[in-house]
Amino acid sequence: MSRHQISRDRMVRDQLLPRGIRDKAVLAAMASVPRHLFVEEGLIPSAYEDMPLPIGFGQTISQPYIVALMTQLLEVSPGMRVLEIGTGSGYQAAILDAMGLDVYSVERVRELHFRTSTFFMRHKFRNIRLKLADGTLGWPEAGPFDRIIITAGGPEIPAPLLEQLKEPGILLLPLGADRRTQNLVRVIREEGEVRQETLAPVAFVDLVGRHGWS
Repeated sequence: MSRHQISRDRMVRDQLLPRGIRDKAVLAAMASVPRHLFVEEGLIPSAYEDMPLPIGFGQTISQPYIVALMTQLLEVSPGMRVLEIGTGSGYQAAILDAMGLDVYSVERVRELHFRTSTFFMRHKFRNIRLKLADGTLGWPEAGPFDRIIITAGGPEIPAPLLEQLKEPGILLLPLGADRRTQNLVRVIREEGEVRQETLAPVAFVDLVGRHGWS
């Protein structure tokens, strides 16, 4: 067993299970996706630690627990169509891909988009499609989506994303009128109604775009 696999198994055992991550598919994906490949070379020794890490351009790769928590809250099944807003390092998209989902991911930072595109082509990720655009506008030509996950904090629920959400469907995002105060919010669309659940305080980088921060 490689040292990185040992680190992944320890991450699952020490960080995820004690905090209530119980979805077997989520745990299997977190134990199999090589997180150290998604961070800068100098940060590889810290890849599996319980913290977010910088990936350049003012962006971060979220701590493992937050990635697992958000994935579990999506309540996905294999074959679902998922839209991710904020590709970043590509780690969250890779976790979703490992769970058998069709992933569409939008990134607004050109350098991160091309870096991650190159990485996914090199490692033959076949069920992840990437787009360089304003993520708050979604990906209408590829929708609608069973699930939408936003990995940056914004002041409102972007209306275009809600329009691209199937029924039944789940949209998950960090939400807050103040950039420094956010809560993880789950929006559930079913039976002709839309309801919100406020789940936990979180801290994410800014969601920038027409329906985010300017």
